[in-house]
Amino acid sequence: MECPENYFEVVAAELDRYAKVPDEVLLEIVTRDGACMWLWANEDGPEWEKEEIADSEAAARLCADCPVRGVCLELELRTAGEDTVGVWGGLSQEDRRAVYRVWRARREGGGSS
Repeated sequence: MECPENYFEVVAAELDRYAKVPDEVLLEIVTRDGACMWLWANEDGPEWEKEEIADSEAAARLCADCPVRGVCLELELRTAGEDTVGVWGGLSQEDRRAVYRVWRARREGGGSS
């Protein structure tokens, strides 16, 4: 599936709302309310855990209805930056790396473009 031309800019702009939230608050929210955290804590992982699936498919399956996708993505961009791996915030690592570049530019430029 191909993303619209400005997809990464839109995603990065949506994260501006979390710019002033401390890391520890973001971590608490993700840990408490994240669909993946709840799933692994209560069921030993999803049924498809042993299947060979792409990051984008895992993100689509696991994060689709997660109430804290944006918070999760913000936290991952802050902590891992360009070295992000796995599935966070409903995006594959490739998509997160693309969002990261736009996100970083927005933050360095004062939060908007």
